[in-house]
Amino acid sequence: MASNGKALLAGAIAGLMVIGVAYWWNRRDDNAPRQGCTTVVVTASVEKADLMGEAAKRYNTSDRRVNGSCYGITITATASGIAESRLTEAGWDTAWGPAPDAWSPAASTWLQLLRHDRTAHDRPDILPAKAESVVSTPIVVAMPEPMAAALGWPDTAIGWADLLNLANHPEGWGAKGHPEWGAFKLGKTNPNISTTGLSATVGVFVAATGTSSDLTLDTLKDLRVRSFVAGVEKSVTHYGDTALTFLTNLQRADDAGSALGYVSAVTVEEKSVVDYNSGNPAGDLEAAGQHGKPKVPLVAIYPKEGTLNSDNPFAVLQVPWSDPGKQAGADDFLAFLRESAQQEMFTDAGFRSYDGHPGKTITDSSYLRENIGVPTLAPPSPPVLAAVRATWAELRKKAHLLLVLDVSGSMAQSAGGDKTRLELAQAAAVHGLAQLSDTDEVGLWAFPGEGQVYWQYLPIEPLGPQRNEMTYRIQQLIPSGGTPLYAVTRKAAEQARTTARADTINAIVVMTDGKNENPDDTDLDGLIRQLTDNATEGGVRVFTIAYGKDADLDTLKRISEASRAAAYDATDPLTIDSVFTNVLSNF
Repeated sequence: MASNGKALLAGAIAGLMVIGVAYWWNRRDDNAPRQGCTTVVVTASVEKADLMGEAAKRYNTSDRRVNGSCYGITITATASGIAESRLTEAGWDTAWGPAPDAWSPAASTWLQLLRHDRTAHDRPDILPAKAESVVSTPIVVAMPEPMAAALGWPDTAIGWADLLNLANHPEGWGAKGHPEWGAFKLGKTNPNISTTGLSATVGVFVAATGTSSDLTLDTLKDLRVRSFVAGVEKSVTHYGDTALTFLTNLQRADDAGSALGYVSAVTVEEKSVVDYNSGNPAGDLEAAGQHGKPKVPLVAIYPKEGTLNSDNPFAVLQVPWSDPGKQAGADDFLAFLRESAQQEMFTDAGFRSYDGHPGKTITDSSYLRENIGVPTLAPPSPPVLAAVRATWAELRKKAHLLLVLDVSGSMAQSAGGDKTRLELAQAAAVHGLAQLSDTDEVGLWAFPGEGQVYWQYLPIEPLGPQRNEMTYRIQQLIPSGGTPLYAVTRKAAEQARTTARADTINAIVVMTDGKNENPDDTDLDGLIRQLTDNATEGGVRVFTIAYGKDADLDTLKRISEASRAAAYDATDPLTIDSVFTNVLSNF
């Protein structure tokens, strides 16, 4: 399965924490398309959208023309897996943002899956025969430097088999002379949404075979392969839509002097190691230099069994809403992106060029390799890729999850159109449950309860037997009362902690459209201390959703950060469905 590097695959959705999943690139006032020019919309993967926006700014202030016509580029950012899902549909929903004329996912994997999925739905192909690369970056396992050194870095080659052995060792890091680090803990994103997650999952399957041969459907059924993959997944702390959740939490832990207690390794793009070590995990151009470099830097481990590579293809779409003129403009923007000036901008930021060459940012770093020195793995066929995701769903670490939904009186307010906030949230929650398996353990609370802080509708038990009941209960919720946010979060965390298990992802999801209104519990600092004190191995993580314009997003961020989780922004109620999808991708 090793290639000469021309068949590049898979990338990461590191970049910005996707609070919501798509946004127009309008942070810079001078980035608007030229007046009088035809607008071309390019949807890019999140981790490179900032740089693509900068390139669009350059393009839009140039005098480039195609056959006498001028074009202005608008960049939108969407996680590759979500963009693939949307482009599989028969049409483009305007609620998703501007319809794209071109798509640049993190890896060609998503183009293969899109072609496969549209064929399965008997829909025409919308992709070009060939999509050229914009930039590239390999998938790595990022480890805090002392942990990498304990495994023999930089002199010893490290691979997935070594990490599996450590994850399975009863002494954890004690087997390497560091019992104070606890168990081996892996941060890994969801392969249904994240390119990093998909790439890492494919890489683990390849490592499990012990060869570099192509994965096949029969390989995925091999009990030894499945046992290897399940062992790696067992070490996962939680999943998610973006590796940035892990990197920002790691940065906070590093600031507090506890970087080695949060996570042992995170699967990311090589570029994300550059960003983290510069003090800017999101790779945000405007945030550069605002935070110091970490006390404990990350090291890029290139798995010895081989790694996958994000080729960041640029596909000009053959879609009904576009036209030959816009397609010509998109082609010209691709040519512009591949020019030396733009390539230098990308390599300065930590990417490799479209043909795989590193810039000084990589060659000058002692934490990265100029020559990755391991096989570059070619992508499996689309049917095998689809089977990899399905097999992962069977083998992944299961969830022990409590859904806590706000049904206060304000949820009866209109969300826009003919739906209330509660009605949109109910539909989103039911839709999101489809991501969870029957063996995941899920409970349901709503707050406030009648004359009490909350009402327990269903305990945390396997979802399969109570899936229909949970759907019914969610659909029957009625808004009334205030918002005892602190009290219900405190009680939910305590309840989940009493039933948490070491072999599950233990978490609660709190969705609220307001601020704390309970005069009997106003102790936010006490709640934060409680969550911080319990944010240990096997602790309960509190993922929060700020729903509607009145939600207290800042407080919800504090709550989630204290428990080493993440807050999600659905202050535009129309985004609640996609936000729920992102939140539940953590499990």
